[in-house]
Amino acid sequence: MAGDWLSERRTEAAADRILDAAEELFTRRDAATVGMNEIARVAGCSRATLYRYYENRDVLYTAYVHREAFRVFGGLGEALAGIDDPGERLLEGILTALRRVRESPPLASWFAPQRRPIGGELAQRSDVVTGLTEAFLRSLGIPDAPRRARWLVRVMISLLTFPGDDDADERAMLEDFVLPMVRSA
Repeated sequence: MAGDWLSERRTEAAADRILDAAEELFTRRDAATVGMNEIARVAGCSRATLYRYYENRDVLYTAYVHREAFRVFGGLGEALAGIDDPGERLLEGILTALRRVRESPPLASWFAPQRRPIGGELAQRSDVVTGLTEAFLRSLGIPDAPRRARWLVRVMISLLTFPGDDDADERAMLEDFVLPMVRSA
């Protein structure tokens, strides 16, 4: 007898539904205050089911951050199409990623300066966020991409938590301070 060929899809769908419920709550409230009981209630599942997919809140938060990191970085190449200069691609890539996080209410709530900076904590220790940043730097031919990616993630967390005065101010800071450091040999 063949196994349940839909079981993997159901597992993915259930996990996504739980993350969607968490996202709904993150849109309305400070992510650091959202508990597993609330997520289970909004997802329409029991706590036991929730814990079957995510053993604790940290694991769920990490899964959410990873999913959203792929969304933020997804399509970055398309957004940068037509920009040939590596420095300009880097600058626009950073600005585009910052803008995508800020335009997403559930993600933006993770970086509010008056709240516990859980977005920064998770992004800094996320292999996915660092790996995507490293891959982007490698695509631009930037040397020592792993180390520079870790540093660039920290810079972006800083800008998400404590933004510049306006878009022009952030662009100028990135041009003056970040581009020379990331591009240097």
